[in-house]
Amino acid sequence: MAMLLLLAIGLLAGAALCLVLWPPLRADDFQHARLSTLMALEMGQFVTVPIALVVGLVLAVKGVWARTPGYLLGTVTTLFGLLVATQAWAMGEWVETGPSGIGDPDGESVLAFSGLFSGAMTTVVGLCILMVRWSGYDSATAPVRQRRPRRGTDSWKQGVQ
Repeated sequence: MAMLLLLAIGLLAGAALCLVLWPPLRADDFQHARLSTLMALEMGQFVTVPIALVVGLVLAVKGVWARTPGYLLGTVTTLFGLLVATQAWAMGEWVETGPSGIGDPDGESVLAFSGLFSGAMTTVVGLCILMVRWSGYDSATAPVRQRRPRRGTDSWKQGVQ
């Protein structure tokens, strides 16, 4: 659960880093602002997602963090992923028209594809969080491993019948 939770946090933290890395207000129009924002988002996620995965792996191995992610995080992650995917799709359509002010349309097409992939993966992570939560799984109450009762106890006899 720590991996899933911190992956979602890493994906969402890329948006916060987006404001620091690349101010989208420098663009001439909405399409160029969308392009620079998506570029900054992908650079932010390139930094935050590996950090979140390493932290999640360490916490999962140590068993320190056993909290199940909530509905709010799953919903926000899903909606954010859908927003990124739709904006990347729209940017890809715009880049294919050969707009002025873009030096290399092929590079922006790759950026649009990676943004679409990022948005789709963010949506999948959000839906996984919602499915885990909806299923009623709670890592705090789930047994770590099943222990076999010792012989001679009543619970062992009930398991044999």
